[in-house]
Amino acid sequence: MKTRFLTGLLSLLMPAMVMAGEYDLTVDRVKIDTGDFVKEGIGYNGASPGPVMRFKEGENVRINVTNNLDEMTSIHWHGLILPFNQDGVPGISFPGIKPGETFTYEFPIQQAGTYWFHSHSGFQEPDGAYGAIVIEPEGREPFRYDREYVVQLTDKHPHSGDRIMRNLKMMPDYYNREQQTVGEFFSDVSKNGLMNTVSDRIAWGGMRMMKADVEDVQGFTGLINGKGPGQNWTGLFEPGERIRLRFINSSAMTYFDIRIPGLDMTVVQADGNNVQPVNVDEFRIGVAETYDVIVRPRDKQAYTIFAESMGRSGYARATLAPEEGMEAAVPQLRDPARLTMADMSGMPGMDHGNMAGMDHGDMDMNSSEGMSGMDHSNMEGMDHGSMAMGKGGQSDPFYAKGSGLVPTAANGGKFLSYADLKAQDPLYEDREPTREIELRLTGNMERYTWSINGVKYEDADPIRLKYGERVRFKFVNETMMTHPMHLHGMWSILDVGADQWNPIKHTVSVQPGTTVYMETEVDEPGQWAFHCHLSYHAAAGMFRKVIVEGGPESAQAKTDVLVEDGGEV
Repeated sequence: MKTRFLTGLLSLLMPAMVMAGEYDLTVDRVKIDTGDFVKEGIGYNGASPGPVMRFKEGENVRINVTNNLDEMTSIHWHGLILPFNQDGVPGISFPGIKPGETFTYEFPIQQAGTYWFHSHSGFQEPDGAYGAIVIEPEGREPFRYDREYVVQLTDKHPHSGDRIMRNLKMMPDYYNREQQTVGEFFSDVSKNGLMNTVSDRIAWGGMRMMKADVEDVQGFTGLINGKGPGQNWTGLFEPGERIRLRFINSSAMTYFDIRIPGLDMTVVQADGNNVQPVNVDEFRIGVAETYDVIVRPRDKQAYTIFAESMGRSGYARATLAPEEGMEAAVPQLRDPARLTMADMSGMPGMDHGNMAGMDHGDMDMNSSEGMSGMDHSNMEGMDHGSMAMGKGGQSDPFYAKGSGLVPTAANGGKFLSYADLKAQDPLYEDREPTREIELRLTGNMERYTWSINGVKYEDADPIRLKYGERVRFKFVNETMMTHPMHLHGMWSILDVGADQWNPIKHTVSVQPGTTVYMETEVDEPGQWAFHCHLSYHAAAGMFRKVIVEGGPESAQAKTDVLVEDGGEV
């Protein structure tokens, strides 16, 4: 009785204090069995993916991470808003975790939704060091569901991350399994005519590039929750239930197009933030993004969750079923995607009137030369006067007009666009940005170097922001690849033309030949990473350090110490 009285008294005296949840993670060498191959990798608590970590909004968490490897490691809490020295990026926010040591992360949970965690050391993430985060909100959700499942995707390759990077540097198309064939040539002739087809082939040959350069790395097995297509992860349901599926793309390099034949999906969350519900038949999830959807299977039958790579080179598959052992048909892969000249339109020096005469050897995308003559006026982000028309005749303002990557739903229905995303409740007041920063996404596919504004990370100065300002970032994609850009520590307000209803994200995909805008409330002091989340693009130089100057004095003092003593990523 006395103990209960004291406990009640303490709760009255300290109503704002939330006790910390404490968690233990070990970083281990593990065996990864995809059903197609078995390889050694890196995982958490003896497995890959690691455990689903569940937090509550408003609590303080303490996570003890013990490094059982013989190399340095780290954990980055992707999308979480936290003190910069808990962000887990070696050389920017902390030194890293040495072999045999335990590092304790401690931070408040200031948000709710679906997120994930992964190593930020070397290629440990593509080698298996990743896991899911689910944060329960303080209040009620604005949507109903009866049960939920995490659906965590990745692209597991039989080669290690280090080996993949070496091969890409040696031969950029080393992993391209979707080369054009003689049969495809004759198919194009029948559709487009001989002269048009020959001219098109000459144009691409003159640039020493390929239409099939949609994905840098193919030959992977798609996994869902650590299981390959043949292993078939299964989530159970009772007919009529509303099921929340928390999709997380933890891939190193692969975008997935997701559909569940026979079921409509209602998108209710993007990157952990609630959005106004959108009913779709299919959606594309970029590397590092998350989407939460609600489905309601009414019949006592199995349904296939089908995640097809954007380049159509592989897939992940799982099942929703009322009973274990039930399966549904697995769709066939669609025809491989092909780039068009529209996807090359942002590249410097591009002469659309004389494509066949181009010598890509003289067109160094790491160079700023030739930029003065470029006209970006037709690529102005959300001044989307002309919609991108894909091969299927569908439109999407976030793709270049005529792009070969414009997605279409397999059943001819609704495919989600960024333009469909509207915030459920605005997180920030709608105000004018204080300045604009242009970030040109640049690279050279022949040398497999990737950069920002023509400069690789190791040669670049940090981006300096002022605490309290609102910055508008202008992404201009001058490459033929899609880049998922991730700013650590602060939210990215994606400009979809909805003003205060623009969606809040942590990762923004920028398609080839396009310009995309996002704004950031600079409200977190410290040092942060800003990079393309394609693992081998970030490692090759598409990466920046961001330093937020000003803010609370205590935080700024810690920043100054790291600026002086911090190493390189």
